[in-house]
Amino acid sequence: MIAIKVANANDVKTIQKIANQTWPDVYAEILSAAQLDFMLKAFYSTEVLLDNMLHKGHHFILASEGAMCLGFASFQHDYLDDKVTRLHKIYLLPDAQGKGVGRLLIDAVVGYAEENNSKVLSLNVNRFNKAVTFYQKLGFEIVGKEDIELDHGYLMEDYKLEKKI
Repeated sequence: MIAIKVANANDVKTIQKIANQTWPDVYAEILSAAQLDFMLKAFYSTEVLLDNMLHKGHHFILASEGAMCLGFASFQHDYLDDKVTRLHKIYLLPDAQGKGVGRLLIDAVVGYAEENNSKVLSLNVNRFNKAVTFYQKLGFEIVGKEDIELDHGYLMEDYKLEKKI
């Protein structure tokens, strides 16, 4: 049985391990190896994750089966001072994909969003990521595009998605 639990600072290494195992599988055909390495370091360093958890209001949850952590999600309530819950991250180990774990994580985030009286769950996803169809199956709609420039000339080419709650 898959269990969802709230993560804390003690789970940073688990989150990093999943990101490091998942990102090459998800982004190998989308990003250069150099950009992938840069983004992993920029988004998943211990300092950044702890800052997100302890100072920026990001909540992390883990999906586990027995002692094995299969994936995680992070989200933030009252995003941009609105009644929006923002899904910042959701990643599953490659072997856990397609087994309903992602849906369980999204359902858990929706539950937390409802408790917070959010009206919308929003996220960005790379326009070339096959996860776009996953989100659409769960009721998300593309509401725009956003290109985000990073250091070293790297570019994130995203869709903006929303799901009414």
